[in-house]
Amino acid sequence: MPDIVITGVGIISAAGTDPEQNIRTFRGNKSPMSRLSGFTSALAEEIPVCEIKMHNNDIAQICGLKKKQNYSRTALLGLYAGREALKQAELSSKTLENTVLISATTVGGMRRTEEYCRDQYQKKQSRLRDINRHDPGDSALVMADLLGTGNIATTINTACSSSLNSIILGARMIRQGLCEAALAGGTDCLCLFTLNGFNSLMILDKNGCRPFDSTRQGLTLGEGAGFVVLESEDHAAKRRKIPLCRLSGWGNTCDAHHMTASSPEGDGAVASMNEALAMSSLKPEQIDYINAHGTGTPNNDLSEGRALEKVFTKVPPVSSTKAVTGHTLGASGGIETVLCILSILHGHIYPNLRYTSPMAELSFKPALSMLSGQKIHHVLTNSFGFGGSNSTLVLSAI
Repeated sequence: MPDIVITGVGIISAAGTDPEQNIRTFRGNKSPMSRLSGFTSALAEEIPVCEIKMHNNDIAQICGLKKKQNYSRTALLGLYAGREALKQAELSSKTLENTVLISATTVGGMRRTEEYCRDQYQKKQSRLRDINRHDPGDSALVMADLLGTGNIATTINTACSSSLNSIILGARMIRQGLCEAALAGGTDCLCLFTLNGFNSLMILDKNGCRPFDSTRQGLTLGEGAGFVVLESEDHAAKRRKIPLCRLSGWGNTCDAHHMTASSPEGDGAVASMNEALAMSSLKPEQIDYINAHGTGTPNNDLSEGRALEKVFTKVPPVSSTKAVTGHTLGASGGIETVLCILSILHGHIYPNLRYTSPMAELSFKPALSMLSGQKIHHVLTNSFGFGGSNSTLVLSAI
């Protein structure tokens, strides 16, 4: 089976609109968490978010969309990150025609629908065309059309594991000879549905998420997009493109323990990590850094922490980047995959912000500040979704 490499990355998050800005934000050991300003909510004063402070029109202009369009914010964020990934990969027009686009999202165009419903309720002028972007699959179709990728564009929604599953699907399609390259990742924007929904579950932290802390109370919602360009190592070599890293292994399991909660002992997470390690032919002690799912919820952090201790005799440096970017739901795995690639390229380990008090149930502590000058050969990243969907990637230096 051909080895899979990554030749391009694109990212936009509350931490920055390109890789360099994201790294600078992490180096500052500060979170861009702020008061919600993109839309009106009764929770705006109470619940902080990690919001990208850019208007849709500004994103559209940067992406070269000159005419006013009714694209969803989800599609625009995905277009922004996807465009940057393709630019770095430098694919030929012929390869681009045989490139599949696999986009993950949980929100889709829901924010446009909310705006339409608000105008209807307030008896303001509204247009039905504002809700024809509601379908989650719309963002993938918009991206494929505007980016000029091939005739295969699909959407994955497995909750918070969506992006990693889109990357896994892209890698499998390349291995099976169904395409030459894949643009895979995820995109999601903030909206009322997710803000109110997670608030109803009582898992939003009013003081900002603090993953793996004994006083953790919940997550902080964010928005953004992260995409990578995948291709076989042979294909990259033929076009003389030096890869950024190798996708060494992946794992995907579903323990179906609960609709919204991870299994208490982390059984699905253990199986997912073990699958990824087995495919990569690596031993646990060869992993230099773990990017944890780390949502800051009581259930997830305990479940994932127990799973890590089962897989690793000695847990390597670990942190959750969600304390900085926020939990971007379907986009989280795409954003964190890009961050992991940057970790390999630049030799750093990200800080786990707002951690002050260790969990009595766990033997390890996360990294507290940005560690630079590290030798990062292999990184493991986790994404776990509602319904027991667990996904893991292993990324390796070239």
